[in-house]
Amino acid sequence: MRVLGVDPGLTRCGVGVVEGVAGRPLTMRGVGVVRTPADAELGHRLVAIERGIEQWLDEHSPEVLAVERVFSQHNVRTVMGTAQASAVAMLCASRRGIPVALHTPSEVKAAVTGSGRADKAQVGAMVTRLLRLDAPPKPADAADALALAICHIWRAPAQNRLQRAVAQNRLQRAAALHAARTPAAKTPAAKTPAAKSPAAKSPTAQKGRTA
Repeated sequence: MRVLGVDPGLTRCGVGVVEGVAGRPLTMRGVGVVRTPADAELGHRLVAIERGIEQWLDEHSPEVLAVERVFSQHNVRTVMGTAQASAVAMLCASRRGIPVALHTPSEVKAAVTGSGRADKAQVGAMVTRLLRLDAPPKPADAADALALAICHIWRAPAQNRLQRAVAQNRLQRAAALHAARTPAAKTPAAKTPAAKSPAAKSPTAQKGRTA
């Protein structure tokens, strides 16, 4: 599996490509940052991010795009910029039919370091170790993008099993509900033989008619 991780941001949008499967050594295929000038208009910055993401998609042809799920922070302006950059990345992937997966920062930290409260230095150190790099990727946004890709590769098998189990459960519940609402087939009532007239039952009466 080849995953493009995206750590969204308006000024620095981290990108990193990791290839491999869960349970085996992973390989980094590329890492970098898409930058936009802070004094540029918002629309121009989003276009620059789109072009940068498109270049990475063209060059590496990932099977999945893993993006950090935006969550509420005290700095609303920062959240808005992160959400906008995230939406651009998701749009680029979806336009090509590439699946998009969202992971929260705590999920990524827990997957890579074992602790959902790890700091950026710990994440960078573990990414360096897991990918057998000479030094932690700089800036931290690039390391976070690789961590997102690693997280998805490791979590994807469990998520797929869970999704299949949920889908199977829904099918079973739907089938049970349908069976409960469908009226049972009615069994045709057994026909009772018509009662014979007394004349038909009496042999004497039969002889009297023939005489």
